[in-house]
Amino acid sequence: MSERVGPAVTLGLLAAWALNDIEELATMDRFTRERLPVLRARLPRVPERIWRSMATVDGREFAVAVGVMGAIVAAAAADGHRTGGRSAFYRTTLDGFGLHGLVHLAQAAATRGYTPGVLTSPTVVVPFTLWARTRLRRAGALPPARPRDAVRGLALAGAATVVSHTLARRLMARTGRRPVPGRSHRP
Repeated sequence: MSERVGPAVTLGLLAAWALNDIEELATMDRFTRERLPVLRARLPRVPERIWRSMATVDGREFAVAVGVMGAIVAAAAADGHRTGGRSAFYRTTLDGFGLHGLVHLAQAAATRGYTPGVLTSPTVVVPFTLWARTRLRRAGALPPARPRDAVRGLALAGAATVVSHTLARRLMARTGRRPVPGRSHRP
């Protein structure tokens, strides 16, 4: 029996994403300030340039990057709503969102502690993704899962993250607000 794909399935992606990113926004500064030095000492094989890049993202730049990502997710959710969940952009974004939740869980396990986004990953991100995929499948809007779908989802999530941070960095540079390494500039 085929079900209709309602707005909770498609536009709900934006709501679930917002809950996850609110957690990230609320905790990133403290995590960067308190946990990065501990992780840097515990994981000496991680290249120094990675630690530096993580330490130089200030709160405002991160917030702008979240806003850019929000626009991407909103566009995917709207496209999913417009097509009744049949949009490849929406489905790939949904897959990337769910898989990114698993990445948060893996990061927390690897670092043996809290990482931004890990609380809402098992409570919002992963459950929403599984629920939405079930609803899409029941409506006949989701083809059978293939490994390449997971690769596409992770690739889209990674690319969107790079684009979001690149645009945020450029916007911050235009306003003359350059981050100071290791210091938050959140108002």
